Amino acid sequence: MESEVKKKIEAEIESLKTLRDELRVQVHLGAAEANEAWEKAEKRWQHLEGRLKVLREATHDAAQDVGDAVRLLADEIRDGYQHIRTLI
Repeated sequence: MESEVKKKIEAEIESLKTLRDELRVQVHLGAAEANEAWEKAEKRWQHLEGRLKVLREATHDAAQDVGDAVRLLADEIRDGYQHIRTLI
C-alpha cells in the first residue's frame, strides 16, 4: 500500500514538473502579475520538494501523514499554475 501511495504521488509530481516547465517559459514572456504568481508558486514548489524528500525516507506511518501533506501542497501548486496560465 505504501508503495502505491508513493507511486501516485510521484506521478502527480511528474505532472506538476511538466506543467511547471511549460509555464516557466511562458512566464518569462508574460506580465508582472504572472511573474508575481510564479514566484509564489516557486516557493511552494521548493517546499514540496523538501516534503517529497522526507516522504521518500519516511516509515509507513509517517509516510501516510507526509503523503497527505504532499498531496495538499501539490493541489495548491497546481491551482497556482492554473491561475498563472490564465494570466498569460
